[in-house]
Amino acid sequence: MSFEQLQLKNQLCHRLYMASNSIARTYRPLLAEINLTYPQYVVMMALWEEDKITIAALIEKTAIDGSALTQILKKMSDKALLVVIRDESDKRKRFIQLTPEGSSLQHKAAEIPHQIQCKFNSIDSAQAQQLMHLLDLVVHDLNSEPTDTLNTDNE
Repeated sequence: MSFEQLQLKNQLCHRLYMASNSIARTYRPLLAEINLTYPQYVVMMALWEEDKITIAALIEKTAIDGSALTQILKKMSDKALLVVIRDESDKRKRFIQLTPEGSSLQHKAAEIPHQIQCKFNSIDSAQAQQLMHLLDLVVHDLNSEPTDTLNTDNE
């Protein structure tokens, strides 16, 4: 028996893993120039899109786990890039707001997407759009509740 299904060359997930690692390595020196990790960069992009949002909205926008996001926000607050503000009417609700330093970092980061895109020599813009669509489908499918259509135990 050859177990073809267990060969790495046949694994979609392994290709996604390798691509993710390669992308992280490509971003690392660019983000080091602005003193951010990739997760911090994702938070900054979300806040540059919409400043002063709740932590819940930031979790939804970035898809970063809540406990991980708490640690990321603490480090970014220590860097004076953002502040955490408690809502006056609901003390449980907290907003994340950029500091002037965090806002100004956007100008320094503006070229990063172009620099990354230039690394994709074999993919044109239409293929990049198709890839993003396919990855959105993968994320959707993996985060959807499974349907239990084959359960016959209760019949």
